[in-house]
Formats: sequence, C-alpha cells, structure tokens
Amino acid sequence: MTPNVAILDVETVENLGVYIGPRVLGVSLQELPQQTEDTNPVFVYLSSLSESSRRTMGQSLDAIAGILTQGQVGSRNFPWWQLKYQHTTALRSILMERYRPATANKMIAALKGVLKECWKLNLMNSDDRMRACDIKSIKGESLPSGRMLNQGEINALIQSCCFDKTPTGCRDAAMLAVMMSGLRRSEVVKLDTTDINIDSGAITVRAGKGNKDAITFLQGGAEQYLKDWLAIRGDAPGALFNPVTQKKEVKVGHSMTDQVIMNMLLKRAKLAGVRDVSPHDFRRTFISNLFDAGIDSSTVQGLARHSNFATTQRYDRRGDVAKQKAAAQLYIPYFGNNK
Repeated sequence: MTPNVAILDVETVENLGVYIGPRVLGVSLQELPQQTEDTNPVFVYLSSLSESSRRTMGQSLDAIAGILTQGQVGSRNFPWWQLKYQHTTALRSILMERYRPATANKMIAALKGVLKECWKLNLMNSDDRMRACDIKSIKGESLPSGRMLNQGEINALIQSCCFDKTPTGCRDAAMLAVMMSGLRRSEVVKLDTTDINIDSGAITVRAGKGNKDAITFLQGGAEQYLKDWLAIRGDAPGALFNPVTQKKEVKVGHSMTDQVIMNMLLKRAKLAGVRDVSPHDFRRTFISNLFDAGIDSSTVQGLARHSNFATTQRYDRRGDVAKQKAAAQLYIPYFGNNK
C-alpha cells in the first residue's frame, strides 16, 4: 500500500511559499486508480523513445518523483496529471539548485513529455497541461561530460582483452574495436551478423538513435578483431555479439544488453589501469580523431550520424588537449619550499 505523501519536501516548499499538505492535491495516493501500461502516462511516454533515451528519461522521471514525494513514490505510481503551475515552478527552482543546467533541462524535458501524455490520455485538460509546462529552460553552461581517450589508453584496453585467451577476451576486443568506430553501446549489442561487411568495412546500424538506419565504417584494424571473433563464434545467423558461459561456451542465438558492455568496460579498464572511462568516451574519441585528421565537417557529421552539426561539435574534445599542450609551454620556476 502506497503511503500518503506530500508533493515536495516540506521545508523546501515552505521556503518557496508552496505547501501541499499530507495528501497529493487532496487525493490520497491510496485512492488513485490502478493503471495498466496502456493508460500509465510514464509507460506511454517512455515507450515512444529509443532504448537509450528511455533509460535516461526514465531515470529523470524517477528523480523528479523522488523529489516531489521525499523518495516515497516512483515515477510510475506518481499522479503527474495533478501537477499545477505552482508545483512545476517550484520544482524548476529545486532542479536549478541541485543539477547542472544540461541535466536539469533534460529532466524538465522529461517532465513536459509525460505531462503531454497525461493530456493525450485525457488525464488532464489542455489548460492545466499548458500552465504546468509553462516553465523556462535553465540557462547556463557547464563543462562537457566525458573525455577523449589517448592512444596509450586505447592500446591498454584492447591488450587487456587480448591477454585473455578465452572467447570472452576475443569478443570484448571486437566490441571495443566496434565502439572505436563510433557506435553507441546500445547499437553494438543490436548488431546482427548480416549488418557487418568485413570486406568493405561497412556497418549497418539499424534503428539507431532517432530510429534511423544508417551505414558507417569500421575504423582501420577493427576488421581483424571481428574476424577473430567470428572464427570462434561461427557464421550462424543472429546477434553478432553473444554471452559466453562460465564453461567458455558461446551462446550463439542469444543477444546481450548494453549494461553488459558497461560491465565489460569497467572490468577491462581496471585490468588496464585506465581511469574515468565510459562507453561513450569511445564515441567522443572517434569524432575528435576525425576532426584531428582534417576530415571535413560534413563527413564527420555523417559518420557520427547526427542530424545537427552542433551536436557533433559538442563531441569534439581536441580543445582540451590543445589547452593542455599550450599550458605545458609555460614555465614557472621552482625554488623549493622556504623551510
């Protein structure tokens, strides 16, 4: 049984001049009707997104519901349709204090998305939805997340796989090589054997971000790692990358989740002594290296599969390297401590 809760932390809302009371806008959460996935605005909203966006926006909605109910109710059990303008305005202030602008704006976008579904499902009228969504995005700039991997780190990560003489090591090396060719981890686990052309190096990315099919190409050298993996896996149709059992048997016909890639990378990074690395850093490195090689911006955008070049530019991490090299040219004399 879900307990009665108040929207927003009491101390916070009192400071903001907003107080709701021990019930959600006068309705006990215990009295809320049960909803199926077809009528739950969160399920409907998330089902319209890609797999990676679904995870991100779902986490955002869970965080918002936690803020609004002091962590007592999850997003799927929260009555979003009862939020009013004064609630979303107060929430915006809290998000602005707790999160970086980009993160806060992503959470506001998730909130507006689920309120739109509430309206479509006839859970709230258009006036209430319009007023609740009438909150501005948060201005400000924050440092871009992630980083560019250097060649030594890439070598160490792949070598940690090659030192592992099991099928798992061979598979992991192939997955890292494909990630270095600019694929998102959610796209890597969706690859089918028919999506790879070893001879031409072409990769068909099906239903990638934005639900678009696209063709990109393996980075030089990646083909050999894939050949090694296919020699172990075999040419049976199905998912390109498969789980490997404790008995070192490849489970051909079975696919993996993108969380497996995250776990794999954490394991390989620890073995390789590489710190602060994420799966998306491979994509940032791929794009940065293309720019560094003098590839024209239109081609880089095409290989990155971004609809907007401004998005591609945000992945370029060469500026950090250039600033580091420039700073290294400055000399500060050191005369020791005065003891």
